[in-house]
Amino acid sequence: MTKCYALKSHNLHDYLTIEKELDDGFVVRIVRDKDGFEEVVTDFISKILFESCIRTGYLTCVEVPQKAVVSA
Repeated sequence: MTKCYALKSHNLHDYLTIEKELDDGFVVRIVRDKDGFEEVVTDFISKILFESCIRTGYLTCVEVPQKAVVSA
């Protein structure tokens, strides 16, 4: 099982995984379902913003089967 974070949105299939931790933040992979098509984006998020997203509930820690994370 891979640790992932569900994104607070109207779509229950949007999630974020941390690819790499840096001194000031994280390289993240964001997968969004756009009308049945997956949009995958790799981006940077600061630790301050990440912690704020957890605190406000925009990101929620969930367990996603490894197969689902690899196939995205």
